[in-house]
Amino acid sequence: MDGTAGTDGWLVVVDLQHVFGEEDSPWTAPRFEEVRPRIRRLVDAFGDRVVWTRFVAPAEPVGAWQEYYEQYDFARQPPDAHCYQLVEDPAGRPVVDAHTFGKWGPDLAEVVGQGPLTVAGVATDCCVLSTVLPAADAGVRVRVVTDACAGAGDDEHERALQVMGGYAPLVTFATTDEVLAGG
Repeated sequence: MDGTAGTDGWLVVVDLQHVFGEEDSPWTAPRFEEVRPRIRRLVDAFGDRVVWTRFVAPAEPVGAWQEYYEQYDFARQPPDAHCYQLVEDPAGRPVVDAHTFGKWGPDLAEVVGQGPLTVAGVATDCCVLSTVLPAADAGVRVRVVTDACAGAGDDEHERALQVMGGYAPLVTFATTDEVLAGG
């Protein structure tokens, strides 16, 4: 069990977007559709304390991002492109956009304060990992919902959880059922 009780704090839903869920996308997370019902259950339980994040391409990539978008040129689309839209309706809850894999920063911190955070979404081995670790490093208590995250594959998902586990007790883990049962 972890140090965050049930639905205390904020639920951060990382990048539940079409670009990570559609089968023909180079960035698809194979278990995307499997985690969606669990994320919906968590969203319902957290009520107004839910924040959604979106990865969006910058208008003009700089630094190493230039090379990245040369490799993934399909992603050079405006923030309102279909691929960057959320697959779920945020229902008036905050949405934080970022041009980086990690979403922890001033915009997200302004919404959630010092947490605690419960994190779900995609991809475990990229945007989830890159959000969780900086938040924990900033002293925010973070709980990752292991069965409400999907990676680029099962092995990648497990390796990312292993890396995040190295940040215990700042980062803890629970299943959807454990969170909803108050654990």
